[in-house]
Amino acid sequence: MNEPGQDLVLASGPGLRGGLVIPAAELVERFSRAGGPGGQGVNTADSRVELVFDPAASAAFTPAQRERVLRTLQGRLVGGQLRLVGSEHRAQRRNRAAVRERLAALLKEALTPTSPRRETRPTRGSQTRRLEAKRRRSALKSGRRPVTPTE
Repeated sequence: MNEPGQDLVLASGPGLRGGLVIPAAELVERFSRAGGPGGQGVNTADSRVELVFDPAASAAFTPAQRERVLRTLQGRLVGGQLRLVGSEHRAQRRNRAAVRERLAALLKEALTPTSPRRETRPTRGSQTRRLEAKRRRSALKSGRRPVTPTE
């Protein structure tokens, strides 16, 4: 598990051959008071966590990985930085861990290569069924036409 205050470690997987380590110095954490109910500690504990990560300036990525991350997460970047907020738990430590896990999942998903769709041909059976359905529909509609007298 990724402990708060330490480097963020991503296990190897598709797109991450040897895994990935993001240094703790590249992760900026800010703390504030979370809204909502919380009992006695609601006005005293800074349990809300905002994690800021700049993928363009990160030394952890190869140039190809950086380009893929920036392209994939383009809609989520604010000023070129990725911001994640966690306030679902009462404890600051749990919020820090949850935000780091979310960042790890986002980066892992962004680095996973997408496979292009392979075009396939319809099977012979599906072609036959389609043509037979068209013939049936045609016969049904032609049966609705009025019969013209031939004289």
